[in-house]
Amino acid sequence: MQIRLLLTVSFCGSLNGQRHTWKLKSTSARERAVQYQPGQKIHGFTVREVAVVPDLFLTAVKLTHDKTGAQYLHAARDDSNNLFSVQLRTTPMDSTGVPHILEHTVLCGSEKYPCRDPFFKMLTRSLSTFMNAFTASDYTMYPFSTQNGKDFQNLLSVYLDAVFFPCLREQDFRQEGWRLENENPTDPNTPLVFKGVVFNEMKGAFSDNERVYAQHLQNKLYPDHTYSVVSGGEPLAIPDLTWEQLRQFHATHYHPSNARFFTYGDLPLEQHLQQIEEEALSKFERINPNTEVPSQPHWSRPREDHVTCSPDALAPDPARQNTLCVSYLLGENGFEEERIEALLHKIEIQMKHQSTNFGLSLASYIASSWNHDGDPVELLQINESVSEFRQALKENPRFLQDKVKHYFKENTHRLTLSMSPDESYLEKQAQAEEEKLQKKIQALSDGDRKEIYDKGLELLDAQSKTQDASCLPALKVSDIEPTIPVTPVQISTAGGVPVQYCEQPTNGLVYFRAMCSLNTMPEELRLYVPLFCSVITKMGCGALDYRQQSQQMELRTGGMSVSTQVIQDSTQLDMYEQGVLLNSSCLDRNLPHMFELWSDIFNSPHLDDEERLRVLVMMSAQELANGISYSGHMYAMTRSSRHLTPAGDLRETFSGMDQVKFMKRIAEMSDLSQVIRTLPRIKKHLLNPDNMRCAVNTTPQKMSDTAAQLESFMKDVSENRKERKPVRSNIVERPLDPRDDSGPSRKLISELNFSPCQMKTLFPMPFPVNFVSESIRTVPFSHEDYASLCVLARMMTAKFLHGEIREKGGAYGGGARMGGGVFTFYSYRDPNSVQTLSAFRRGVDWAKSGQFTQQDIDEAKLSVFSAVDSPVAPSNKGMGLFLSGVTDEMKQSHRERLFAVTHKNLVDVAERYLGVGQRTCGVTILGPENDTIKKDPSWIVK
Repeated sequence: MQIRLLLTVSFCGSLNGQRHTWKLKSTSARERAVQYQPGQKIHGFTVREVAVVPDLFLTAVKLTHDKTGAQYLHAARDDSNNLFSVQLRTTPMDSTGVPHILEHTVLCGSEKYPCRDPFFKMLTRSLSTFMNAFTASDYTMYPFSTQNGKDFQNLLSVYLDAVFFPCLREQDFRQEGWRLENENPTDPNTPLVFKGVVFNEMKGAFSDNERVYAQHLQNKLYPDHTYSVVSGGEPLAIPDLTWEQLRQFHATHYHPSNARFFTYGDLPLEQHLQQIEEEALSKFERINPNTEVPSQPHWSRPREDHVTCSPDALAPDPARQNTLCVSYLLGENGFEEERIEALLHKIEIQMKHQSTNFGLSLASYIASSWNHDGDPVELLQINESVSEFRQALKENPRFLQDKVKHYFKENTHRLTLSMSPDESYLEKQAQAEEEKLQKKIQALSDGDRKEIYDKGLELLDAQSKTQDASCLPALKVSDIEPTIPVTPVQISTAGGVPVQYCEQPTNGLVYFRAMCSLNTMPEELRLYVPLFCSVITKMGCGALDYRQQSQQMELRTGGMSVSTQVIQDSTQLDMYEQGVLLNSSCLDRNLPHMFELWSDIFNSPHLDDEERLRVLVMMSAQELANGISYSGHMYAMTRSSRHLTPAGDLRETFSGMDQVKFMKRIAEMSDLSQVIRTLPRIKKHLLNPDNMRCAVNTTPQKMSDTAAQLESFMKDVSENRKERKPVRSNIVERPLDPRDDSGPSRKLISELNFSPCQMKTLFPMPFPVNFVSESIRTVPFSHEDYASLCVLARMMTAKFLHGEIREKGGAYGGGARMGGGVFTFYSYRDPNSVQTLSAFRRGVDWAKSGQFTQQDIDEAKLSVFSAVDSPVAPSNKGMGLFLSGVTDEMKQSHRERLFAVTHKNLVDVAERYLGVGQRTCGVTILGPENDTIKKDPSWIVK
């Protein structure tokens, strides 16, 4: 029996973007693609199949390359966010992380583009909407997307050269993979340590217990081939990889005969084929790559295994003590018809919902099956699969039960894996790393040590040199559209509540949002609001218990959620709006059902089921604790800006370390009755139509029907309407539509007496790497200096911080960003802490010295515009205005200020806002115990 690991990625739809002048206007991309014929020869390729996929609004064209056998799939769709991806089947047989280190190293320079790090340099020379590379268990994928035709050709050229003709210099292998080096590379008397970007990345990855568990599960369930190893690299095995082995792996795996190419969007297919043939494929002959994965021999009896992990300091205690155990056994065997319909409805919604990265979703969705010679076109025919499934169910009502019996109950290839915390886990890891290090060191001669020192200096020298990137293609600032397209909205009311209507091509879906103000709620309830948001749609309501509610939501909607919102005012740093956002969508036929579900949540939520609440609290606390090892930089940034603005303070309460600790405390309570008494108090303040405004995005045809349904919903919940006094007197009203002062308004809190203060905080965590952040109070969105600070953040990241923090420091990532009135530095999975803070300082000195060129500034502008102009889905159009009151006119003024930023502006804002003495800043580190900081009285250690 074949056992495969298949990746399941959910579908999202896509944006019908703006049309560009260079496109053929007469016919759509889909219509042009239908004209290809099987057997037709195009630029060294032969068309094998042409399939129309109406459900996904695309035409699929499958081809093979005549000379090398490379496989190719093109999805023609009227979407301007075009995507390219090449994937190679990479099947390592050890845990040295060779495919992962190779993925990093090929992006460090190639034959045509020999400069160091063309990948990161292209981030600032293009308007890409996505650029990355992924290493999976058995394939490596290199995708990018962009809305600009010239940019597509530039990026394609760089990607093809990187993948098929990389330099693979030893120096790049040592920087990206691993190396032995003096702790201070300029001092031969400092101890030798392991360094390297992937080495530190994987140390960070293995500090996440869920990751450790999933990795172990795969390795033990498929013990006979490539799935028994860690493709990303096991930290202690990484130092066994040699540069020669890396080059050998490239020679055998990175060949067109082992490649699958995918393109998507509205650009012409011939153009892609010609460029791929001329720049890459024509230079190869066919080989037999021999990378197939044989089927795992089937076990005759189930097996058991155990794994240990680090005790998670922030996980709730009951969960810490419990042993995690997963086994493939299903107790219940009933499949209700309504449950099946709910899941099929989910598929229908996912196909109709238009996201902005549809090409990337498709590439990920087909990758695993295509990697093992599955038919990618068949995977796209989702409606056909649904019809086949319905037919199978009709012919055999026990179809699903039989599958459960076959794959679960009677399947002897079954693993029961348990995991438990070990108090000395981290100590053992550190000890094992130290032993590995000493073993390497003991084998060194004096000559070896001198060579290590010399190579360390050479690498440092290469990293410190200003790079000549002139060989790389680049767009110009003049390639950027000077104006933004306008998004028309209408402001009206329903049942006395303000509503923003935005007509969009949503494929028959209706998107509903409601913003509910927190202004009348007592301050002591603030910490409970995120918990309220996470449970209010999961406890049951009206006549439905929580299971029935969940099923109705899946059957009738595309999801219903409530989340906290803290919105910084665009003109004043000490003003903000606080609230919760209700968010849901449905097919237009289900509108009455969706609003009925919201009515029941408003009028009769079940908030008193302690047993259900305890499950939700445990899940929520555990999720927060697990998230820190992946999003530690976000927690560090939130915390470091806490004391700089009133909005920052509330963000920390709602989504920072304060919230993680609060949820841990709640999860450890033996009696939740106090929480059960608190939830209805929050509900009466939040779910109050008097404090609400709504937004609807749908097609013009459905707008009046939606307005009528919304009107009746407001009637249904009117008994919750109560005029309550704000807790604070400092309320400022702003019109919802700044062009109409007489219309409805947003109510902001103004804390003009707020005094920002300095604060340095260390959170000791059970990780071997750090997340470091420093935040500085600056200016709001509409201030004339905001644009200069945005450009400065991008330029410092690309031209200074990347080299210092990642290349020299060995962190997985780092940089600066501007937003919410705060300029923030950060690092991610960083072996350093205090050294990184001094790199931030040196970055400011570099900016103040003005040692950057006009080319550097232009590249930073391109990078800023690629974010500013990233595609917006029809469901999200007009949301900036609805939530933050930022109009198209304000966006256009910001755009003009970005274009106008000069060298003088950048030096000026660096001196005025970031210079020592001029700034109010906060600093936060999440990471291992730190003696240097503990001895420094200016730090608070949590």
